[in-house]
Amino acid sequence: MIKDKEAGFVVIDLVKVIRDNKDFLSEIDGKIGDGDHGINMNKGFTLCEEKLKGKEFGLSEGLSALSETLQEDIGGSMGPLYGAFFGEMAFAAKEVISPEVFGEMLGNGIAAIEDIGSAKRGDKTLLDTLLPAKEAYHAALEAGKDFAEALEALKKAALDGWKSTENMIARIGRASRLGERSKGVLDAGATSCYLLLTSMAQSFQRLL
Repeated sequence: MIKDKEAGFVVIDLVKVIRDNKDFLSEIDGKIGDGDHGINMNKGFTLCEEKLKGKEFGLSEGLSALSETLQEDIGGSMGPLYGAFFGEMAFAAKEVISPEVFGEMLGNGIAAIEDIGSAKRGDKTLLDTLLPAKEAYHAALEAGKDFAEALEALKKAALDGWKSTENMIARIGRASRLGERSKGVLDAGATSCYLLLTSMAQSFQRLL
């Protein structure tokens, strides 16, 4: 089990993974989008880190701060989407983050993204990373796997889901205007989502 009050560092790990990959994210985005995904994400996550600096905080408080920052301080479509995602995760968190609680956090976060937009699986978006990851996580738990093993299944499915976007045609957002020309490039949102899910899973695994 993971205690919320001991898991605030998970959010700082999220900041670090975005910072370390900001150029990579913008490079991918530049192939079929505006090329600013890494810049915007790094701005939002870094601002959140600054707000939390010097404070003692748990996972839910850190995720709430991240949600608020992303919704208020970065532009584009990803701020509201990730802001809603982390906000719902924070809201669903409990004092003890059990495997079931984390599953609920993840599911609520994904539902918030689905409520905002009209994207579906196969549209070449972050949902193509999120949905397989959620399904693999729950399938692992139902098969009797423990928390760490279910997180491992989540990471593998997130990786496969992310990679699958390379051969998809974008049907949502700016890239959708390119039609067939959007094929052959990974989706930037799916990429940042893969990095964030993997970071969160690894952070949790260190606690277990």
